[in-house]
Amino acid sequence: MASTFSGDETAPFFGFLGAAAALVFSCMGAAYGTAKSGVGVASMGVMRPELVMKSIVPVVMAGVLGIYGLIIAVIISTGINPKAKSYYLFDGYAHLSSGLACGLAGLSAGMAIGIVGDAGVRLWLSMDSLSVSSSLPGLVNPEQNRVQSSETWVIAGRLHLVVSTPILAASAV
Repeated sequence: MASTFSGDETAPFFGFLGAAAALVFSCMGAAYGTAKSGVGVASMGVMRPELVMKSIVPVVMAGVLGIYGLIIAVIISTGINPKAKSYYLFDGYAHLSSGLACGLAGLSAGMAIGIVGDAGVRLWLSMDSLSVSSSLPGLVNPEQNRVQSSETWVIAGRLHLVVSTPILAASAV
C-alpha cells in the first residue's frame, strides 16, 4: 500500500504537544494570578468595599492570559495538517518551542500579576494607616511609634520608601 504522506510520522506529536503546552501553562498562570490577586480583592472588599472595582483589574489581566494561550494553541493546531502539506520534525519542533514559549511566558506573567496584584491591593489598604498630620519631614509622633524624615519612614520595624511625597509610599512588607 502506497502512502502519499511525505513527512515524518512522529512530527505531529510534537506539534500538538506545543499546542497543549501553550494552553496548559498559560491557563495555569491565569489560574494562579486570578487566585492570588483574588485574595487581595477579598481583603479589599472587607476593608474598603467602595474600592473593589478598582482592585479587580489584576484579576481581569490574569484571565486574559488563558485566552492568549488558547489563541496560540488554535493557531498551532490549525497549522498541523499532514494530509494537506508535508509536516516534518522541524515543523513539529518549531510548534513545540513556540507553544512552550507562549505557555511559560503566560505562566510567569500570571505569577507576576498575582503577586503584584495582591501586594498592590494590600499596599492600598496599608496606606490608610498614614495620617496627614505626620506628613511633615522630621516629625516624631509618639502615639503611633513613628519617626519620619524626608526620605524614609520607620513604622514598627517596617521600612516604607517614599516615592515622591511623604504621603505616597511603596511598602517593603
